[in-house]
Amino acid sequence: MTGSRSRVIRRAFPIRALLMASFILALIAGPGAGVLSPGTAYAQTDAAVTSSAPLTDADYKEWEKVADRAEEAIQANRVSDAALEELRVELVDWRARFDANHTDTSAAASAVQAQLDTLGAPPAEGQEEAPEIASQRASLNDKLAEIQAPSRRAELAHSQADALVRSIDSMLRARQTDALLELGPAPIDPTKWPTAVTDLSSYVVSMAEGAREAWGNQKKRDAFVKNLPVLLGLVALALLLVLRGRSWFERLAFRLVAKDRSAARWLISFVVSLGQFIIPTGGAFMIAGAITGSGVAGASIDALAPALPAALFQLFFSRWIGNNIFPQSETGDLPLELSTAQRREGRLYALAFGILLAADTLLSAAGTAAGWDAATHNVLHFPIVALIGLFLLRISRFMVVHARADQSESEDRSFRRHLIILLARVVSVMAIVGPLLAAVGYFKVGSSFSIQTLQSLMLIALLMGLQKLTEELYVLITRDRAGVADALWPVLAGFVFALMSLPVFSLIWGARATDLAEIWSEFKGGFSIGETHISPGDFVTFVIVFGIGYAFTRVIQGALKTTVLPKTKLDIGGQNAVVSGLGYIGMFLAALTAITTAGIDLSSLAIVAGALSVGVGFGLRTIVENFVSGIILLVERPISEGDWIEAGGQMGFVRNISVRSTRIETFDRTDVIVPNADLISGVVTNWTRGNMIGRLIVKVGVAYGNDTRRVQDILQEIAEAQPLVLLNPPPGIIFNGFGSDSLDFEMRMILRDITQMLVVQTEVNHQIAERFKAEGIEIPFSQRDIWLRNPETLFQGKGPVSVSPPEEPASKPAPVAHHDHSPTGERAPAHMRDRDTDHDGDTDGDGDADR
Repeated sequence: MTGSRSRVIRRAFPIRALLMASFILALIAGPGAGVLSPGTAYAQTDAAVTSSAPLTDADYKEWEKVADRAEEAIQANRVSDAALEELRVELVDWRARFDANHTDTSAAASAVQAQLDTLGAPPAEGQEEAPEIASQRASLNDKLAEIQAPSRRAELAHSQADALVRSIDSMLRARQTDALLELGPAPIDPTKWPTAVTDLSSYVVSMAEGAREAWGNQKKRDAFVKNLPVLLGLVALALLLVLRGRSWFERLAFRLVAKDRSAARWLISFVVSLGQFIIPTGGAFMIAGAITGSGVAGASIDALAPALPAALFQLFFSRWIGNNIFPQSETGDLPLELSTAQRREGRLYALAFGILLAADTLLSAAGTAAGWDAATHNVLHFPIVALIGLFLLRISRFMVVHARADQSESEDRSFRRHLIILLARVVSVMAIVGPLLAAVGYFKVGSSFSIQTLQSLMLIALLMGLQKLTEELYVLITRDRAGVADALWPVLAGFVFALMSLPVFSLIWGARATDLAEIWSEFKGGFSIGETHISPGDFVTFVIVFGIGYAFTRVIQGALKTTVLPKTKLDIGGQNAVVSGLGYIGMFLAALTAITTAGIDLSSLAIVAGALSVGVGFGLRTIVENFVSGIILLVERPISEGDWIEAGGQMGFVRNISVRSTRIETFDRTDVIVPNADLISGVVTNWTRGNMIGRLIVKVGVAYGNDTRRVQDILQEIAEAQPLVLLNPPPGIIFNGFGSDSLDFEMRMILRDITQMLVVQTEVNHQIAERFKAEGIEIPFSQRDIWLRNPETLFQGKGPVSVSPPEEPASKPAPVAHHDHSPTGERAPAHMRDRDTDHDGDTDGDGDADR
């Protein structure tokens, strides 16, 4: 148990690529984090820095010895974890050398192959080739075989080394799993308590005895006295930083945002607040250095000194996290919707977590130095695990309170609320199951549930702080605090932070740094599609080159749109078409250049492109059709931006023509999106194509009996008086004929601006009404006369009934026409039966009134 625990402690930091994140993690997590120590991390990263010098036969002989030794160790399965780690580092070094040699020879082989391709294909069987070309081809083939031989040898050795590395990784993961699920002494067994107390007290006594023995050494005492002034100054400064540094920076950060809650002040306050754990940790390193450098502390105290910075960092970092998640101030956006009392309680729990993690780190260091057995380790660490689980239960309750405080029904907030509640339930389960498993003897897995759940929550809290940092940066740059909630860039930054935290989460939950290094190595190696190999470097190259090409295209578009095209004779629609077409061509060329620069061979993707074309033909036919129609619209320009058109029952102004659709703004200020294919295949009326001139027709009806020539003269005067009506050609007045209710006229006018058609029509109608009223000309309305046949049948049994048509008002003129007369010209009888009566006024019962 002690040896396993010490190996976990030695894995305190990940590889150099995650150095900053894992430094924070190591101080958060302390023992049990499942990461490497600094020395191991440097060994891992230095293994990748290998020489690419060509390998000799002696090198391959040395490799065979290493491979044989590795195979024996794997088959025996009796080598310690530390020995396997060292062997793995050696294998990774050889694998990197093989990979470098394989890459170098591949480049040389490509050059020779290019020369062979220049000579062309070899002649067919039975045909002769020129002697000079045949000799040169044979020489090049021999040279190619000579170059490829070391490459193939290195490739085979690389495969062997990679297989051995994977075997060691599998073995170490299996051992780690077995150790995690090992059933050890139960810490709740009272028989184990006296031994644990004795071991702890013995270590405390050994600290005093070790210091006394070291002080008794004259040489060490003389060195201590000689360095005493320096040591005292170092310790005094260190104690000042540890005891007072945190409070100084805390008060300074609070004062920065106490009066002004601007983005700039918040950012400065956030940077200053980092001193709350950085400064005390620096003091802890000074104390550890003073203890080790004094020479009179003794072996037991010297064993605790290296763990002191990590312990104090966990303490102060946990408190800093608590102050940010459960702030004292009521101003600003609170991370959690909690009451003042709940936030104060949360800060106390954060401080308690820091104390417990620091105690766990120091106890682990003491146990490693003293060689405590598993029973003593479990008994001494169990109270820490149980208290962490108890406090986690309360923290999970705070998470539920925060989630239920937001009752918004929006989709994103509802999802976030359910996610927080789910996380709270997971935390509560871990907080209960962890101490229970540890109590019955599954101490490693039980303590992992409690401690690593706490570490994960602290990392999530750190991500929340970083997300808030990006939001304040966005506000500082854009000066738009109201729109930060809907902005895209803070969300993308949060996604990047979450992605970067995945390796740290993996390390917390027991992943080995070598596993992450393997994943990173495979990621850098890229992937293959057919014969095309794509690596992250190729992707970065593609993005950079395409970005440069896209920016250059935008610059050219802007220059043409603002300086060149306005000086040409092209209309606005033509200018927009040129700018849009240039944009599509520029993006296509930028993509093609980026693909070529990245080294992606498009010829090998021909089969994939063919398969995709079939899918496009069947599944994306409409999209492709609209795209082609958009290109036709931009080239032929039957409509342009700003035109007034009518298409598909919609009328309005064209505001934008894209490759898929056209946006039309109707007269009621709504946007209608019309697919381009409908504009190409359907009927489109363009009212303003080429010019703004158009014809307006106004229909007018007057009552029978009016002087038609006088009406025509009046209408002619009204039309010619309109400012927007062209006099060449002059407006025309047409007498259409005799309608059923009126004499029908048409005013036909050519307007110089057809977009003002409704304005002119309204003004014309007003003037017609005014002139007709002044001239006594009547504008009729539809009239109908209803005559009842046999009306006495409606009143059978009530005596004869006389029905006569009603008198017309004196002021109302006689109707122009009479309806429903009898065929003989006489009026119909003034009596009718019920079945003879029709609602539409006819007498034939067919639903159509006789004219």
